[in-house]
Amino acid sequence: QVQLAESGGGLVQPGGSLRLSCAASKRIFSIYAIGWYRQAPGKQRELVAFIMPGGSTNYVDSAKGRFTISRDSAQNTVYLQVNSLKPEDTAVYYCNVAPTPFDSWGQGTQVTVSS
Repeated sequence: QVQLAESGGGLVQPGGSLRLSCAASKRIFSIYAIGWYRQAPGKQRELVAFIMPGGSTNYVDSAKGRFTISRDSAQNTVYLQVNSLKPEDTAVYYCNVAPTPFDSWGQGTQVTVSS
């Protein structure tokens, strides 16, 4: 079973940036699309960006122009660069296979945007 571990979250002011990391326990990036999901308090988890095995990327409208998903296959890690953060980006961010995630989720990484 593949394990995914997220890191890099934190508390930032509006307009700030973070780089989130997702480390996989097995080499799956050439097989599966990997996505970044987020879950805000009281809301359902949503897929915000994903990267295909071939390298193409997709974003939800709210992330376009501000978030960038990338992959380092040698390091078995997927990144999410999040810029121009807004309070509404506050959520726990998770990585998983996309668009149909595995049943098992990591602990996520908390992103809090507040002045």
